[in-house]
Amino acid sequence: MFASVLGDDNCEELDGKIQEIISKRIKHRKMDQKSKFEKDVQGVIVRGNPYHAERYHEAYQRSLSNPEEFWGEVAKCVDWTKPWDTVLDNRRQPFTKWFVGGEINACYNAVDRHVKAGKGSRIAIIHDSPLTKTIRKVTYAELLDEVSHLAGALAKLGVGKGDRVLIYMPLIPEAIVSMLATARLGAVHSVVFGGFASRELCTRIVHAEPKVIIAASCGIEPHRIIRYKDILNEAIEMSSYKPHKCIIFQRRNIESCPLDVEMDLLWEDALKMAGPHECVPVEANEPLYILYTSGTTDQPKGIQRPVGGHIATLCWTMSVVYGMGPDDVWWAASDLGWVVGHSYICYGPLLAGITSIMYEGKPDRTPDPGQYFRVISEHKVNGIFTVPTAFRVIKREDPDVEYGKKYSLESLKAVMVAGEHCDYETKMWAERVFNVPVLNQWWQTETGHVMAAHCIGLGHNTNPPKYTAGMAFPGYDIRILREDGTEAARNELGRIVVQLPLPPGTMTTLYQAPERFCQVYFQKYPGYYDTMDAGYIDEYGYIYVTARDDDVINVAGHRISTSALEDVVLAHPDISDASVVGVPEPTKGEVPLCLFVLKKDALKTEAAVSLDILRMVRELVGPIAAFRLAAAVRGLPHTRSGKICRKSIADLARNKEIRIPGTVEDASVYKDIKETLQKLGYASSAPDPQ
Repeated sequence: MFASVLGDDNCEELDGKIQEIISKRIKHRKMDQKSKFEKDVQGVIVRGNPYHAERYHEAYQRSLSNPEEFWGEVAKCVDWTKPWDTVLDNRRQPFTKWFVGGEINACYNAVDRHVKAGKGSRIAIIHDSPLTKTIRKVTYAELLDEVSHLAGALAKLGVGKGDRVLIYMPLIPEAIVSMLATARLGAVHSVVFGGFASRELCTRIVHAEPKVIIAASCGIEPHRIIRYKDILNEAIEMSSYKPHKCIIFQRRNIESCPLDVEMDLLWEDALKMAGPHECVPVEANEPLYILYTSGTTDQPKGIQRPVGGHIATLCWTMSVVYGMGPDDVWWAASDLGWVVGHSYICYGPLLAGITSIMYEGKPDRTPDPGQYFRVISEHKVNGIFTVPTAFRVIKREDPDVEYGKKYSLESLKAVMVAGEHCDYETKMWAERVFNVPVLNQWWQTETGHVMAAHCIGLGHNTNPPKYTAGMAFPGYDIRILREDGTEAARNELGRIVVQLPLPPGTMTTLYQAPERFCQVYFQKYPGYYDTMDAGYIDEYGYIYVTARDDDVINVAGHRISTSALEDVVLAHPDISDASVVGVPEPTKGEVPLCLFVLKKDALKTEAAVSLDILRMVRELVGPIAAFRLAAAVRGLPHTRSGKICRKSIADLARNKEIRIPGTVEDASVYKDIKETLQKLGYASSAPDPQ
């Protein structure tokens, strides 16, 4: 069976067949790496390429041809307690190790070193909460004081190197304090998104077995209070594993909760129970955190992130990808509990020593659709990372930006979007409104940072071709494979894979599931990381991610991306949101079905809009798409991170029983979706979504 990599040096070899194939690839790559690389580069960087960026080209070339030297230089952007013995240990793919023997502490690099450098008075975190009508600013010195005291409390409660601490909090500074305090001890944090109900929380408690759980009394939404402590109590009651202690932060400006005198410890009391604790160095390949991917409630899929490569790479991306300098203000409009929050609310900006915005609110309802503009203007934001859905919401509610016009956007340099497909109409609207480049990028929870991007700091063109996610980020040898494993031609749609080894900072395994790690990500295409996304690479080297491979529908033998169809639909002036899924059809196998949401001020009826988009798809995509099914719905199932749960819609249409993901913002939309599908001849015997 596959080898265990959870600290056991005497583990078994990987499965024989896979290991043999991987070994052959490694041997071939070592023998012919230089000539192979030059051939690849010539295929991508063509003479006369109008998008050629010399700084990017040089960095990308070195990252593949001489990874030890390249990443050894990158790693110098953070401080190491002990230098590494070996930059790259690739003997046991896919369990690659980086900076072997080096010792480091993530909290020290995110906080202590900036204070020691005389930057303690700089603002580390701005918590802007229109939901509570408060703005709070935390300096690096204040952050260090609170983090070190909480680390002291955790240590006194028995938390040490390698132990797990589960964090269940809303988007407040105390959540970041908890993450950093855990990392300070060399312990492993597992942040569970505050929107999860007790069932999902219980699953994660059982799987991670945390010594301590840190939670808040409550969270807040535009029209309701979410009682975190009640949810936590239910989860612990259901759980077969019980934590030693819970530390509870009372949000007294919203609602306090009763405490269990045996189990619970008040946040303020915890900070006083021990003195400040120093940073504990850990070996570079020890885990920094476990992060569960969305939708994995039955079989937890906990991504395990290595500390050394991750913080070095993240620190570097702040300048080379996002163009942020030492005095800039950065805003990742996401949440902790998702990879974007971990990488670019907490670690990335703090490692770079800049200011990170935590925005506790919505794009439109807290209290109006001018909030993005207000935050940029008030806090002099220089760069934003968000999901395209946020712009669709603002555009839907305030298409002429009446609420946003009164704010200055002079500080803003660029906007980055990821997490879901960004249709061209939304991109062009956002560029016109914010008057800066809106740059797409592509990455996953598994990678922790970009796989493809427009690297501002490496001189990439900020006016790239339509729809592209950018070029391969240094260290990622990205290929497009056909179903039979052969490499696709330029501009040919296929499965996106990355030739091993993966660069520093990506996942090292699945927590307590190394066999599943190999089976899920590396078994289908041995020697490659399977992204499970579909796309293609053009003649200039730009990468286009069309959909999750599951979202590519097969219409009479023709593979069609649902996102390509959604692009056409979202160009209609009366449509604010849309989703296309594949549904069964006896002759063609599958056909596309479109559910769309009309704008509030739509000029046409549902029937007229349906006819329009059927005509538009036929004209722009062609009759091959067999696009004949479209209907309006009240809303679509979006997760808190902005993604549409397309698979649940497709399963519902196929009469499958579906369980509503705990991350869906408005579960009530499923009732309307089911009724609409039934009118179209689907979901006739589907159970009600639970």
